[in-house]
Formats: sequence, C-alpha cells, structure tokens
Amino acid sequence: MSRDPFKTRTLANPLRRRMAGALLCAAAGLALPLGAGAAAVDDGVMQLQREWEVIQYQSPAQARERQFEALAAKAHQLSETYPAASAPLIWEGIIVSSWAGAKGGLGALGLAKQARSLYERAIQIDGHALDGSAYNSLGVLYYKVPGWPLGFGDKAKAAELLQKALAINPDGIDPNYFYAEYLVETHQADQAIPYLERALQAPPRAGRQIADSGRREEARQLLAKIKPR
Repeated sequence: MSRDPFKTRTLANPLRRRMAGALLCAAAGLALPLGAGAAAVDDGVMQLQREWEVIQYQSPAQARERQFEALAAKAHQLSETYPAASAPLIWEGIIVSSWAGAKGGLGALGLAKQARSLYERAIQIDGHALDGSAYNSLGVLYYKVPGWPLGFGDKAKAAELLQKALAINPDGIDPNYFYAEYLVETHQADQAIPYLERALQAPPRAGRQIADSGRREEARQLLAKIKPR
C-alpha cells in the first residue's frame, strides 16, 4: 500500500495548489482555517467510521480482508491530507488493525506494526482525541499480538494503555469492553464482569448505532461465557 498517494499527482489546478498549501501548513504545525479543515476532518472520520462498522458487523467474514484493505487506502488519504490531526491517524490505525485481524496468521504482523505506529503518532499529537481511543486501540494490539520472538505483544504494556483509556473515558463502551476482554485473556475473568456490565450500560454514541449494537452483543456473549450461573 503506497505511503504517499499524493506524490504522483501534479498541482496543475488551483484546487490542488490550495491542497498543497494546506498540507504545508499542517506539516509546519500551523492551524488550518477554522470551519474548513476541522469540518473536513470530522466529515472524513465519520465516513470512515460508517464504512468500518458496516464491514465489521454486517459484511461476510470472507469479504472483510479485501474490504478493510480498500478502506485503509481511503483512511491513509485522509491522514496524509491532515497530518496534524489525531483522529484520522486513529481511524487509519483501527482499520489497519481490523485488516490484520481479518487477514490472520503471521502475515498480519506487518499490518499490526503499521497500526502501532499510527496509534503512537496519534498519541503524540493528542492522546485525548476521540476519548482516548488511541490508547485503547494500542492496548488491544499489545495483548492480541504475539510476544517476543514473533511479535511485540506485551501484556503489562497493554494493561497500562487500556487503563489510560479508561481514565479518559470511564463510561465508554469500547474501553470497558476491551479492558474486560484483556482481563479474560489474562486469566482474570472474575474481575472482568463489572467492566462488561458497564459496557452494556454505556450511553449510545451519536451516529454509531451499528457499532454500539455490535459491541453490546460481543459484551453480552463474553459476559454469558464467564459469569457464574
């Protein structure tokens, strides 16, 4: 996947020249015009969110790898266009992580490393963006990826990052669900129950109905698996 899809394009028209100017401003750490850059970032991120949740929760499993690969290219365009914004990097990371999950096996490790780099860049810009999602998503990588010598997985690092995400967004569905899943995977299932219950009680997110519904179902299934009868 190309790391810079804009390099092969010429700046022959005014729109492209304006885009180049915006990129230079962002790279220099200068603010984009209010209402222009911020609105475009928000719109782009919302589109990525919508497409991701449809693939994740409504597409056939065998189609997801190809679909996430295509969506990752769109996400990369957005994060390259607005390199000073944290949210596009977070969503590029989420999509690349999902692509890795759909791909599976040792062939997914390269994608996991790519996602890790995206989350780390997002945290450097603004770790609190999207309610601390970069910390949460990076923590998930650290407990799902194999440890040395195959990968970079680290359960202690995962706990640290997931707890940071929970501190930022203590009532959120994702940080509670993933911390619970981490506890289950590290043989602490009894401690996971209150986090799953909190995930099920999390307030709905505007425009995220598909994702919320899918995550609640995952929380219900995990809770049924571990809760004493």
